[in-house]
Amino acid sequence: MSQKNETLSLFLAAMITIGLIFSGLWFFMERWAQLNGTVAKPSGIGNTDNPMNQLLSKCNVPNLPEGIFNYGGSTTWAPIRKDVDTVLQSLCPRFVLRYTQPPSGQPGSGTGIRMLIDNQLAFSQSSRSVKAEENAEARQKGFSLKEIPVAIDGIAIAVNHNLNVPGLTVAQVKDIYTGKITNWQQVGGPNLPITVYSRSKEAGGTVEFFVENVLNKENFGANVSYIGTTTEAVRKVAVNNGAIYYASAPEIVPQCTIKSLPIGRSSGQFVPPYQEPFVAQSECPSKRNQLNSQAFRSGDYAITRNLFVIVKQNGQTDQQAGEAYANWLLTPQSQKLIEKAGFVRIK
Repeated sequence: MSQKNETLSLFLAAMITIGLIFSGLWFFMERWAQLNGTVAKPSGIGNTDNPMNQLLSKCNVPNLPEGIFNYGGSTTWAPIRKDVDTVLQSLCPRFVLRYTQPPSGQPGSGTGIRMLIDNQLAFSQSSRSVKAEENAEARQKGFSLKEIPVAIDGIAIAVNHNLNVPGLTVAQVKDIYTGKITNWQQVGGPNLPITVYSRSKEAGGTVEFFVENVLNKENFGANVSYIGTTTEAVRKVAVNNGAIYYASAPEIVPQCTIKSLPIGRSSGQFVPPYQEPFVAQSECPSKRNQLNSQAFRSGDYAITRNLFVIVKQNGQTDQQAGEAYANWLLTPQSQKLIEKAGFVRIK
């Protein structure tokens, strides 16, 4: 029995000795590797070779919180959501933007602000300013709404390629949409009835802006036919020589099947929403008309507006997310992306 215990003791002593030898060798090898700079970094946060950490290291947006943030609003913003927001998502994967449709009705600036007030969005995107009554309602809920302009857009007037009209004044556009002018002959064109198209007032910020700033808050005339989308309107204008429609300039100016009209504050001082020379239909789509960015930025083009990020000022993460997102859109790199998306940079 004692011989077995002695054998076991010798075995354990040998194993401990071997373990100490290998531990010592490992320590000295590790130390030698560190001194020579050859030790591999752990696969944790400090390892810049890790693809996720390489991605996160590119996320240098100040004060950008982590988490999932619902946002939405203006349909005019769709190209920015597609071509600009996706860049932010790839740079900062821990800042997740989730586009959220309204629970009822059509998406738009107004519904986006409504959802923001109802705490359904962290921040919203708008093609018009916040209304006084919207801010008043927000204050009743304990916060205010701040609008941060991040881009410039224009409203373009679309007509059929066959229509021969040099341009329209803002007053003439108003008279067409309020039913006072009903024939193109009244504005220097052919003897042709005007077919007037618009989206409904509930459709979003573009229509609200148009009513507020072009119609001077007057109602649409009985001559206006309402359509659901700009895509549908473009199709109708393309096959009707007397048709007219308005929309965000990036949605109209590059189109091949219709043309946009020069607009002026007074007769004879028309400014085109496109860069001259005008690209003829026969050259499209290999060449397309481009936005007249200089005229939009200078204000020479008569119907322009800003695009806004609407931020909830509540001192919480939603405010931080909205402000960080807007500030990122105002960086030189993001302004270039906004320009590529078809809008005019504001900085």
